[in-house]
Amino acid sequence: MTHFHSKRLPRPGVALAAVAGLLAALGLGAAGEAKAAAPAPTAASAVASASAAADRWTDRAHGFASLTGGTTGGAGGKVVTVTDQASLARYAAAEEPYVIRVKGSVAVEPFGSDVTVTSNKTIIGVGDTGEIVHGELHLGPGTHNVIIRNLTIRDSYVEGDWDGKTTDFDAIQADTVDHVWIDHNRFTHMGDGLLDIRKDSQYLTVSYNQFTHHNKAFGIGWTTNVLTQITVDHNWFTGTKQRNPSADNCAYAHLYNNYLSAQVADADPVWTYGNWSRGRTRMVIENSYYDGVQHPYQADATAELVERGSILRNTSGRTDEWGAAFEPRDFYPYRLDPAAAVPALVKALSGPQRRIGEAVTLHVPGDYPTVQAAVDAVPEGNAEDVTVAIAPGTYREKVFIPATKPHLLLRGTGRDRSDTVIVFDTPAAYGGSTGSATVRIAANDVTARHLTFSNDFDEAAVELNGEQALAMKTTGDRIVFDDTAFLGNQDTLMTDSPKLTTVSRVYVHDSYIEGDVDFVYGRATTVIERSVIRLLSRGSATNNGYLTAASTWTGNPYGFLITRSKVVSDAPEQSFHLGRPWHPGGEPEAVAQVLIRQTELPAAVKSAPWTDMSGFSWRDARFAEYRNHGPGAASSADRPQLGDADATSYTVADYLTGTDGWAPYARH
Repeated sequence: MTHFHSKRLPRPGVALAAVAGLLAALGLGAAGEAKAAAPAPTAASAVASASAAADRWTDRAHGFASLTGGTTGGAGGKVVTVTDQASLARYAAAEEPYVIRVKGSVAVEPFGSDVTVTSNKTIIGVGDTGEIVHGELHLGPGTHNVIIRNLTIRDSYVEGDWDGKTTDFDAIQADTVDHVWIDHNRFTHMGDGLLDIRKDSQYLTVSYNQFTHHNKAFGIGWTTNVLTQITVDHNWFTGTKQRNPSADNCAYAHLYNNYLSAQVADADPVWTYGNWSRGRTRMVIENSYYDGVQHPYQADATAELVERGSILRNTSGRTDEWGAAFEPRDFYPYRLDPAAAVPALVKALSGPQRRIGEAVTLHVPGDYPTVQAAVDAVPEGNAEDVTVAIAPGTYREKVFIPATKPHLLLRGTGRDRSDTVIVFDTPAAYGGSTGSATVRIAANDVTARHLTFSNDFDEAAVELNGEQALAMKTTGDRIVFDDTAFLGNQDTLMTDSPKLTTVSRVYVHDSYIEGDVDFVYGRATTVIERSVIRLLSRGSATNNGYLTAASTWTGNPYGFLITRSKVVSDAPEQSFHLGRPWHPGGEPEAVAQVLIRQTELPAAVKSAPWTDMSGFSWRDARFAEYRNHGPGAASSADRPQLGDADATSYTVADYLTGTDGWAPYARH
């Protein structure tokens, strides 16, 4: 069987007007004076800035943390959500990899205690409210591959100890570690340093964090060796005094697009400063913004410091520049925001972000070898959104999402839905219709986007008793398919519910479905909107199949709605039915309800499009049409039509929006 792919054109890129609106909304105007004449943003630089904005939300490390294998944290491990110290400590110190979601505020006792973090961990705040209070995340020697994101770590400060001489209560302390990414956190009011990266740590990136209300913000070094490679970008240092950061004996320290403002007023002429290149550090500073800072950037005589493109406003003291340092682009690619844009960008985008914490992303392949492996990593009883991002390719596997794993998004990452295909070839003869399904979704609140689901069993090549071969079966509620394709022949897409009297809802939008016999069927309340449905020819001149086979519970007024869509076919004229009533096991309470409205129908559709099934008359079912068009929409006595008055009660909202207010159609 040759399958037809309704291939979509690539979506248009971001328009210049939208870019301008984004920049205006963020207040990206010129401010202050550039020490090294930073150019005003042009249309081209605005586009570059907006493109870079997309990178701000990636869950992949950039800069030095991306080198020599990269930093993936707990990728490949189980996802867990913690709400207390004991759970956080147990998973953070475990031998195996974990993605640890911190939900709400976790208070650490005794005051100032360490939470040990071992290798291969991601610790990320849920939403923008994940907090660790009164405690430190401690990465000991040898720890590697750690991501810490989207957290607030606060309040281990001991009153009267401004210089941090009596405690060592950092927010994060990392000694002799490698491949660590610290991103989108807020650090404030701790006992000693906010962030201490020490003792020959390597391959580090510190990005989009806020360092606030503290003396010693961020120190790097405490070693005589010159090994550390670190990227520090888009951080906001405000209400801090020193170490913003201080880099001691770093082989390479790349600081760009950082914002230093509202420095603590202090008469200390030496230890109140911005950035310091110490020992034999080679430091490069680019397009940063210093507002009200004493000694914005300085270097020891033994160190090197190259600065370009930064803006100084209301500053005083040292602005040292000497030596060649290094060229960051020799190590990794990056894009600079204009220095004038930095205050607005960093204020808006640094610190915990709801968009980052709303959904953990599990990558297939890379993090997980198969789609099912990623689903298996999701915890039982999952209450938070998890995205399974599936790279372009063909995945020959069967996938089952159990009822215990709701709140999943399966998302293809290709340019077109045909780029990412989940396919298998099991017919019903080898395990029943349910067992034949390539993908089964039993959980509630699951969305699939930019994907193709296929069952490529070749019914023409093998004669079997039981040729049903499902591409997809759902039994969960609040299921969304957006920009997806379903490829098969008999029984391609089954939308069902756990039992007859349970109503499950499915919304299919901007998608493609093909098949021949009963290929859209089941008892779920299902809306197919703005989609293409292809009726495949079986080579018959009179009967090539049936589009629908609904089994709607008689107590449910809403079964299948196909609306504002297009049905296409190369089957002969007058050879295809729109549907027949399916009564599974002869169940009399399963009475099909199907409405096809405002949809184009091809000549292949019969003039009497509804037919009987297994002794049940189509006239006893609830079949109707409303304002369809095209060569297959000719009216006849055997085509019940919905009146205008009744049509107002059979809209997309009527089908989908129950007492919970579910309205996926409102997003389109």
